[in-house]
Amino acid sequence: MPLPRREFLFALGLAALGAPSRTRLILLGTGGGPSPKGLRSAPAQVILIGDDAYVVDCGDGVARQMALAGVSLSRIRAVFITHHHSDHNADYGNLLLLGWIDDLKPIVDAYGPPPLAKMTGLIAEMNAVDIATRIADEGRPPFTGLVVPHEITAGGVVRQQAGVKVTAALVDHPPIRPAFAYRFDTPDRSIVISGDTAPSQSLVTLAKGADVLVHEVLYLPGVDRLVGSEGHATRLREHLVASHTPSAEVGRIAAAAGVKTLVLSHFVPGNDASITDEMWTAGVRAHFKGAVVVGRDLMVL
Repeated sequence: MPLPRREFLFALGLAALGAPSRTRLILLGTGGGPSPKGLRSAPAQVILIGDDAYVVDCGDGVARQMALAGVSLSRIRAVFITHHHSDHNADYGNLLLLGWIDDLKPIVDAYGPPPLAKMTGLIAEMNAVDIATRIADEGRPPFTGLVVPHEITAGGVVRQQAGVKVTAALVDHPPIRPAFAYRFDTPDRSIVISGDTAPSQSLVTLAKGADVLVHEVLYLPGVDRLVGSEGHATRLREHLVASHTPSAEVGRIAAAAGVKTLVLSHFVPGNDASITDEMWTAGVRAHFKGAVVVGRDLMVL
């Protein structure tokens, strides 16, 4: 009996993990919003290029999701933060601290908006007791110097080495500014991660001709149900509509960019099991005729 499409894609991706020359994308967490969810993990993805891992966003539980995906933390070479909402940066420090315990090697480069440098410095300060104890009791190397932060405030190429070029673009995610999308151009693929964004022409430009665009998605009928149970419903709905992208607009963006495959992620609402794959994709497919994938945690592409 053939596997359903989602399980087939996952199995295909797992098989690709054995092909070190191929760039692989793993969706570590696909739910939007800061609240822990039973249906989806917090936003994060990892791009694997040879032995190197590039993490984009660090939502709650990112280290465990990497373990479940079979990716050692010691493989991390760089971390990219799209913006400073807690569902995207809550486990930034924890990922690097746990990576240090998991034999992560210096130097790991970190990229993102200010105050990334201050945040990075505070990792050692807030974990000083644990770090000192493990150095003394377990013979671990110093944590100092493990991570080098690079604050970015404008679009452009932010990293180019080992055959991998990473380009950032400013996107519109009020009231958080700056907020970024990232494009990874590798020897065999181009992958764009939208981050959180309202419809943004800068993202269309960044994603032109990309093999894969991972884009956040908002399902408006589900949002109306979500805010109906919230005490701060009016302000929450205003924020969600102003700073995210409804499904039909995601389709228009993918079509305008001419991407080959559109992957939906950062689902808002992210914990409503009544929203089917067809509901998520109906608005998208009205405007985009390429391949559409409804993302799932730990899916490999």
